[in-house]
Amino acid sequence: MRVSRLYLQKTLEEGAVLRLDEESAHYLRTVLRLKKGADLTVFNGDGREYSARVSAIGRDEVHVEIGDGRNREVESPLTTHLGLGISRGERMDLAIQKAVELGVSRITPLFTEHCVVRLDDTRRGNRRQHWQRVARSACEQCGRNRVPEVEEPIELKDWVVGREGLRLFFDPQGAVGLKNLPPPGGLVSILSGPEGGFAEKERTLAREAGFIPVRLGPRILRTETAVLAALSAIQAIWGDLG
Repeated sequence: MRVSRLYLQKTLEEGAVLRLDEESAHYLRTVLRLKKGADLTVFNGDGREYSARVSAIGRDEVHVEIGDGRNREVESPLTTHLGLGISRGERMDLAIQKAVELGVSRITPLFTEHCVVRLDDTRRGNRRQHWQRVARSACEQCGRNRVPEVEEPIELKDWVVGREGLRLFFDPQGAVGLKNLPPPGGLVSILSGPEGGFAEKERTLAREAGFIPVRLGPRILRTETAVLAALSAIQAIWGDLG
C-alpha cells in the first residue's frame, strides 16, 4: 500500500507532535482522507523525510507525530534552471508540475512579448504563491525531498542576461538538436516560450546572451508539451532518466 507524502513548512524533529496549519489539515483530512493512526511520510524541503502518524484528527485541528528521519536524495545530478514563458491557467500549472517531476532545480516565470497573462503587483505575488504550491504538490507526488523554488516573475530580457552553464532555448526555428551538443558541466539554463512563441527580437536577445536555439523535432509543440519533452530529453541524455 502506498504511503501518502505531505509537505510541512515546519521544523521536523523525531518524536515531536505537530499541529498542522489549516491548509495542510484540510489536505490530509479531505483529500488524502487519512484517519487517526494512519501512517504517512512528511518532509520540509531540506532533503530529509520522516515517517509520521496521525495522532489526532477533528473538525478543527489535526496532529501528527513525527517518527524516524532519513536522508533520501532523488535529485538529478544535472542542475537545471528553467525560464518559463507565462501561459494561462492550467497550462502553466501543468508545465510547472511536470518540470518538477522531471527534476528541474529552479523555475523563473517570464513575461514575454506574446504573453497573454498580465499581472499587477498583487496578482503577481498571488500567482507566485500558487505556482510554488503546485511545485510542492508535485514533490509530494513524485518523491522529491527538495522543493524547487519558483522565483518572482520577471521580463525575459532581464532573465537571459548573466545565465551560466549550457544555455538553451527551444524554438521551431532552431537548427540543432540536443544530441548534437556537447555535455554540459552540470548546469543547464533553459528558456521555454509562452503560448504565442518567441518574438523575433526575443530570439535575438537570447542568441546575444549565449543561448543556443534548439529544435525539438519536426513538429511544433504547445508550451506545456515543450517543457515536458525538453526536460525529458535533457535528463535522458545528461541526467538520470534511463
